[in-house]
Amino acid sequence: MDIYTVSFFGHRELEEHTEIEYRLDQLLHDLITQKEYVEFLIGRDGEFDFFVSSVIKRSIRKYGCGNTHFTLILPYMKADYRDNEKQYLDYYDEVEICSESAEAYYKSAIQIRNRKMVDRSDMIICCIQHKSGGAYKTIQYAEKQGKKIINLAN
Repeated sequence: MDIYTVSFFGHRELEEHTEIEYRLDQLLHDLITQKEYVEFLIGRDGEFDFFVSSVIKRSIRKYGCGNTHFTLILPYMKADYRDNEKQYLDYYDEVEICSESAEAYYKSAIQIRNRKMVDRSDMIICCIQHKSGGAYKTIQYAEKQGKKIINLAN
């Protein structure tokens, strides 16, 4: 089976929800209907992640035919996940804890996790609206790795 992996990155705060949602829905439609199997990787560290997760879930219901997998990648064990594991597993198909970032100093853990997600991905969908912060650094890394990048903010 040909698995196409897509990761999502964006700033903690999101602007222009309506336009970004429209662009994202179109991209997800094309991915789900044109690829044999799509694996979506997402974090849970800001407004963009929560927003994208909601759009992914809706798109899978609308366009999916059993050819998707939706994975939350945590940088380390979080108390909220530990205390609410069932609710997480009811929402995501799988929850992974990135082993490399789980062993790192907590201030660098998210960036390490993000790079591991990029390394696994065929495509990066992002919403980068300014040239600073962790999401911006992750996209710079993805560019150096030669990944296909689509910025919803453009």
